[in-house]
Amino acid sequence: MAYLIFVTFLWAFSFPLIGYFISGQMDSFFAAFFRVFLAFLVFLPFLNFRVPNALKFKLMGVGALQIGIMYLFYYHSFLYLSVSEVALFTIFTPFYVSLVYDIFARRFRPLYLISISLCVFGAFIIKFGTINSHFIIGFLLIQMANLAFGTGQSLYKIIIERQGELAQQSIFGYFHLGATLITALAFFTLGDTQNLPKSASSWAVLFYLGIVASGLGYFLWNKGAVLVDSGILAIMNNALIPAAILANSILIALFFPEKSVHFSQSEIVRILIGTLIMFFSLWLHYKIIKHYER
Repeated sequence: MAYLIFVTFLWAFSFPLIGYFISGQMDSFFAAFFRVFLAFLVFLPFLNFRVPNALKFKLMGVGALQIGIMYLFYYHSFLYLSVSEVALFTIFTPFYVSLVYDIFARRFRPLYLISISLCVFGAFIIKFGTINSHFIIGFLLIQMANLAFGTGQSLYKIIIERQGELAQQSIFGYFHLGATLITALAFFTLGDTQNLPKSASSWAVLFYLGIVASGLGYFLWNKGAVLVDSGILAIMNNALIPAAILANSILIALFFPEKSVHFSQSEIVRILIGTLIMFFSLWLHYKIIKHYER
């Protein structure tokens, strides 16, 4: 649990850093690739080459999904949504974590559709009156990122639990290698090689995100995921939302006061109602889980 709490605060500042220093400042495919490549280099010295090839490929596949494919959708979403919206709409991730576990447990709980629908309804209330093609595209991109991230967490937890005692730092390089390969393929086939970082601040943020937020962050998060049950893991995914919105407000106040957003009374009411509905759907979700697990 301590690992998950620490990474929650670590990642909270990633949202605004990407929004203000990465998005629009460089090719998003390059940003995703370079970030996970740096994370791979962090774990390269610890890599155990003697583990079974089957385990290597499983971890590479999970890494390719959880952060490789996730980053491709995630970085593009900043072109359509604000930092706070990106953070808020990650509230769906716990549902994907739980549903993946259900699939592996070979059970289907149709009442989940109620809580998920409520959550979607709350999200659209927040943007009621301002829904446009940009919002819809951004919203869908974030959901694809959430699905990849949530599924990857569950699969990593399942793999390590079935593997038994194993020093995770000695195999985590394969996780980042899978993410590096998928993002490298995306960058060199779809990216703009001329649109690389142009400022020292963008490079500095990119190195921080790669070495600290991705390298250290994903290792500690996935290590923590193995140590807790799936319910706690799902809940901790949403603890990141208020932390990220708060971090965004702090960075704006300190470094970008001209970007401060002033909401009208009706907008504030809409945001509050939509957010309450989304969190109510989460509460309802776990009431259903508890009911089915009795």
